[in-house]
Amino acid sequence: MPRAAPGPRTVHGCLCKYLMVVVSLILLGSFLQERLEEQLMYSLLVEEKKKILWQLNQQQISSEIKNHLQAFKDMQKTSPGLQRAKYKLLAGAPPHKKKLLTVGISSALHPHESHLLDALRALFQASSGPELGCVVVLVSLSDSDPEWLSQTVANISDLFQAHIEARQLLVVRAQLGGPPPLHTLRPEDLPSSCEALYSVQKADHALLMNFAANLSEYFLMLDDQVRCMPKFISTIYWTLSAWKELPWVTLEFSSLSFAGKVFRSSDLPRLASFLLVFPKDTPMHVLLSEFPPLLAQSTPIRFGSSVFYHVGNRSGLESACFPADKEKVFGEPDNPPASVRTDMVMLSDNIPQYAYTLNKESFATLNPVRGNYLTVILEEPQKVTRVEVLTGSDKEGKHQLRRGQVELGFGPLEDLQGCARYTLLGPVVEGRLDQMVSYEEDSLEALGCIRLLVLEAQESWLLIRQIKVWTTEYDEEEEG
Repeated sequence: MPRAAPGPRTVHGCLCKYLMVVVSLILLGSFLQERLEEQLMYSLLVEEKKKILWQLNQQQISSEIKNHLQAFKDMQKTSPGLQRAKYKLLAGAPPHKKKLLTVGISSALHPHESHLLDALRALFQASSGPELGCVVVLVSLSDSDPEWLSQTVANISDLFQAHIEARQLLVVRAQLGGPPPLHTLRPEDLPSSCEALYSVQKADHALLMNFAANLSEYFLMLDDQVRCMPKFISTIYWTLSAWKELPWVTLEFSSLSFAGKVFRSSDLPRLASFLLVFPKDTPMHVLLSEFPPLLAQSTPIRFGSSVFYHVGNRSGLESACFPADKEKVFGEPDNPPASVRTDMVMLSDNIPQYAYTLNKESFATLNPVRGNYLTVILEEPQKVTRVEVLTGSDKEGKHQLRRGQVELGFGPLEDLQGCARYTLLGPVVEGRLDQMVSYEEDSLEALGCIRLLVLEAQESWLLIRQIKVWTTEYDEEEEG
């Protein structure tokens, strides 16, 4: 029997059910989309958190700096206090062209006496005319005593007029803009404590760095109680040339707490802001040591031979608040037992082991090519503290390695064949390398190999005069 055609009510009921299903699907789809977006956002947040946690764990930075990590991420912009900073030129004028290096000195009235004039005199005497042509010395006077300021500027203008006229010396007075936060108040506005000294030191150096950011490619931090070795500018110049294409944040030319450190000028705005983020009880030398890991330099890059040293005496409060500037004094190298391998040309009975023997013998080879190596393979892994590699003749400097680098090897292979992996210690600078060996915090891994690698072919003799290794702990002697 044929079925009856559906009536209007039946059609209406089906249509309602259909619409309900469609609406339900739309609502369900919207809900699922929202959940998907929430899940995606949650996943992104989790990934971001993982990255931050990984960075924190990898860098082993202090709990205080962990709390300020987000603030550091936002430091692409200069801090408001530095944006509104006020500078007054007291002597000299900025150079017409950007220099290679700014030597920055922040100076204030010391309780006993001012060392600034002696520091400037020693600096200029230690430098030749061509050396001074690539630097500008920036002095920031940070004391508020008008009589001291006036007399200091007059003395500088009188003693160093030639350098001022040559735009090699610039003297400024700096002040943070706006009302200063508590941790940047002057000592006279705070209790006589370490916190007052820390806050002033950080503010003064932040202002110094902020002004120096556009004067040169690099920035050297000194103070008025530091003296320099002769030709220190040439030493820094050639080192910067060798490190130019390599990743680094801070190069340390002394073992002093903060003087003798070189930074890229492009990093100065972030570093200056970084110093002002932290409360008054955080010493500046601690922040300077924590800054490089935030930019992926995990261990210090410190050269073995200091070109700066401390003079003079600190006040009682300064001695109590700041670490004593101590020079690391090494004894003679103690090259541990090792074998030496090379793929360079060996001539007659001249063997590569001579390069590692602590006497006047050396290893000579001819026409080394890119990729050639000489590797010291330690019989037992060691905690090496310093490595020095000397190439070329002792007196005339002939037959140096023109371009090369020294690498540290870990994971010794069987039968003293070398190491499983290598990391860069540093480039060879004018035929030599003298550098401290630093390890990541809590690292238990000891050094197994030291490899000298040729980076550029040279059609000449190459003399590897000596490789020196220190494994003993150094003594620290206080300067001044």
